[in-house]
Amino acid sequence: MMKSPIYLDYCATTPCDPRVVEAMLPYFSTHFGNATSKDHHYGWVAKEATESAREEIAALIGAGPKQVIFTSGATEAINLALKGLAEANVSQTKHIITTQVEHQAVLDTCRYLEQRGYLVTYLEVDKEGNLSLEALERAIRPETLCIAIMYANNETGVVNPIKEIGTLAKKHGVYFMCDATQAVGKIPIDVYADGVDLLCFSAHKIYGPKGVGALFLNNKHAKLPVFKQQHGGHHERGVRSGTLNTPGIVGFGKAAALCLQEMPNEHKRLQTLRNRLEDGLLKEVSGMTINGGANRLPHISSVRLHGIDAENLLLKLSKHLAMSRGSACAGLTQQASHVLTAMGMTKTEASQVIRISLGRFTRADDVTYAINALSRAIIE
Repeated sequence: MMKSPIYLDYCATTPCDPRVVEAMLPYFSTHFGNATSKDHHYGWVAKEATESAREEIAALIGAGPKQVIFTSGATEAINLALKGLAEANVSQTKHIITTQVEHQAVLDTCRYLEQRGYLVTYLEVDKEGNLSLEALERAIRPETLCIAIMYANNETGVVNPIKEIGTLAKKHGVYFMCDATQAVGKIPIDVYADGVDLLCFSAHKIYGPKGVGALFLNNKHAKLPVFKQQHGGHHERGVRSGTLNTPGIVGFGKAAALCLQEMPNEHKRLQTLRNRLEDGLLKEVSGMTINGGANRLPHISSVRLHGIDAENLLLKLSKHLAMSRGSACAGLTQQASHVLTAMGMTKTEASQVIRISLGRFTRADDVTYAINALSRAIIE
């Protein structure tokens, strides 16, 4: 029997896969040890579990396990990456390049650094949400420390040319930090091939638990200088202090392993469902446009329903469909999406946009139901 409301907001978070929950359960009770307790069995078991998970997570992004630092989530990883990199390089390199459509975790951290003397360039995007590589290269200065550009946008699903950005960063000798929260587990990622120095992501976007994330530090050729942002021990190779969340890390590892195994088939399945959804809505709803063009993640659909207030529509459908107007991290604010306005929309046009994101537990019947329910609600 179909659950109601049907969940179509997988970009905000994902339900824990039952296989992930099963893997985690023993580490709440039977194997409850502290992974940094070196003198007894309970610590050894926890340590072994966290290191095994580290290997599974590293494999998902093509990294080495020693380059994965555990955090409380992607937001902490982003703060650690940008602030830690900035504090470790305070001499001459005080310029950061990012885009106007980054997640708030990146934008707010950049504004924090601006208050402390850093210069930040916020690159524009076109109406499809794509950035210009030529504009990026022109923005690089001798004092540029870091390029901070997301792998794929959390509102539109637009995928950036990461490998080309990595090549530019290497050419000019600057670091490349990438928020890959929406892309990890959805499309193949190889941090070395992409030329990424710091990569941030989270477990709860890939059917793992909330409250755990990771920062990849590319130390393959030389030690990458990042100063810790919280103190109290020498955990995580001295980069991030705090007792490890062993159950969460185990769940993160299991979720990563499942994504790596199922990604090829799941990518095709979700893209098929997403295309069916968009085709169905375009057929049934006049005055609808799809944001972001063709180069998008397979599971995200950002649509503008001309003349329809998105907030009222979602409230009207709330008993039947769970969708959103954009990033869950915008909280309760009613401001227009900074992503959509950066793409050239007016505030009124941006208020007519809904984000539909599909996931592992979305079925064809759910998509058919969504098409019919949305169409009826708009016509009524």
